[in-house]
This record gives sequence, structure tokens and C-alpha cells, in this order.
Amino acid sequence: MNVDELVAHSVKHNASDLHLCPGLSPVVRIDGELRSLETLPPLGEDIITGWCADRLGPRARDALLAYGQADGAAALAGGQRLRAHFFRQRTGVSAAFRLIPSQVPTLAQLRIPPAAAGLLAEPRGLLLVTGAAGSGKSSSLAAMTHHLNHSSRQHIITLEDPIEFIHRPESCLIQQRQIGEDCRHFRDGLQGALREDPNVILLGELRDGESIRLALNAAETGHLVLGTLHARHACQAVDRLLAAFSGQEQSFARAVLAECLLAIMAQTLVPREGGGRTGLFELLVATPAVRNIIRDGKTHLLPGLLQTGKEQGMLTFDQSRRQQSGHGEPAMAVNDFCKIAAV
Repeated sequence: MNVDELVAHSVKHNASDLHLCPGLSPVVRIDGELRSLETLPPLGEDIITGWCADRLGPRARDALLAYGQADGAAALAGGQRLRAHFFRQRTGVSAAFRLIPSQVPTLAQLRIPPAAAGLLAEPRGLLLVTGAAGSGKSSSLAAMTHHLNHSSRQHIITLEDPIEFIHRPESCLIQQRQIGEDCRHFRDGLQGALREDPNVILLGELRDGESIRLALNAAETGHLVLGTLHARHACQAVDRLLAAFSGQEQSFARAVLAECLLAIMAQTLVPREGGGRTGLFELLVATPAVRNIIRDGKTHLLPGLLQTGKEQGMLTFDQSRRQQSGHGEPAMAVNDFCKIAAV
């Protein structure tokens, strides 16, 4: 079984990730759990690196040789897309694939909180999706973009590393740019986007202080900015954003964030009744009280507002869990997948 066939099996049986390591049988992640396909033989390092060069191109191949790791996205036969990361480790070159659904999910399918969905109608401001790696942040951003694409007439520019979901323009003009391919750096791409007459700017991930600063600037200057950030809770994300600024800049940063923040939606994936996983959400809406707390630097008070702000659209993980109860759907058992993949 070659790499493409392994990917096809993984997709067919609802795996979210596929891991290839020289000397070991392939490993898949289903419903958050790793399972080794022990009846399948290991793939050689030459096959793994060859796939990298063939599918991701010379830029990724050269990066792998020079730096010991490379990232990219690829489309397979039939339109299946995946995000790929190759890295050198003790026994050779391994690969980690994140499998991207062929259809862009909708807000309803992901059960995005209505208050968060409603904020997509705002003409300007910062709306962040946060969570741990593998919590579905990219899917939520894709669903938001899909909603805008079918409900408004706007110019949407995305800056992604790499591009995951492909959006076909419907009522919106959508232009997707991949960092390293279509522009050199995140900074260059965002500075360019501000000159390209956008209404909405989607930022795949705010990874460092510079990207956070640029995102706030874009929101402050009259654009709707959607982005992701690694933070398990919405209130923690506020501190992460402010930590990008030095002590002397803190007062300015708090004022800017208080002015432009719309909401922060944290999310996680949990087992669903009957199998599979579903999203739980936490939503911190930038009400006047939240803005005042941020402006005054009293972010330790935010969890209290989150707990008591249901009437303002706030949502806690516990409240989300109660709302999701009773929505279980059947899913294939992990053990069944492992048996079929060996056929």
C-alpha cells in the first residue's frame, strides 16, 4: 500500500491524521486516539521522502534537506487535500499528515455558537478562534469564510501556511495566499493585503508578536480580521495577545485591543455519544464591560464576566456541553477501521 492509498483508507474511515515513520507500521488518529495498523508493512524512508518531493515540490524537498523539516499542502486524486509536515528524527524522515475534509463545513454542521456567527456581519474588528492543536480551529475559520461567501458581497483575502480548505468564490471575491509560495513572509502578505482593498482578512495563525501586532493594526484600520491562536481558554487568549507588547507599550496595546476586539471563541473536541467527536465552545464577547476590563489591565476579572454573561452571548464550556448533549451520531468503531485498512 503506497502513501496515496494509505491516505484514501484514512479518509474513508474518518481518521483525522496519518503518521508515517520508517521502520514502523503506519499510525492513524481516529476520534483523538492513535491506532497502529500493525498488519501493514512499514514504508521505507525513500518512499516517504519521494512523496515529499513529488507532491510538495522542490521547495519542500530543499527545506527538508537543509533544515530537517518541511511543511506544505497537497491535493490527491479525487480532490482530497491534506496538510503535510516532514521531519528528520533518529531513525530517518517521518511524516505527519492532517487530512482535510473535501467539503468545507458549515456553521450549522460545526454547531458554531450563534453569537459568534452573528459577529461575522460586523464590518470591522478582530474575531479569534483559539484552542489546542487539533481542536478544529481551521475548520471553524473555513466555516466562517464559507458563511461570508454565501451571505455577503465582500473581498476576502486569506494568508495561510499552508492553504488547507479551498474556497470557490460565490457572492464574495476570495483570494487565498500561501506563505512562502505567494508571498515571502506573513508580514509581507499582510502589509500587501492592506493595499488590496479587502473587507475581510483571514489569518491562518497568529504565531508571534509581529503577527499579533499586524492583525490588531488591520482590525483597527477598518477590516474584519479572522484568525487563530493557540490558547485553551478565551480569557487566556487576551493575555497572550497583550504579552506580545513590551511594558512600555502595554497601555497602548490594551487600548487598541479593547477598541477592536469582537470576540474570542475557544474550542475543543470531545467524544460524542455513538462515536466520533464533537466541538465544545467557549465564547468571550467584547461587551462594554469586557472592553473596560481590558483597557484597565484587569484581565483576571474576565472569567467572572464569562460565567455571568449568558444574556450578552457569552458561553462557557460547561454550558456548551449541556447544549450538545443528545446530539450523538453513529460513527465507525476504531477497531473496525484497523481491520479494514489491512485488507
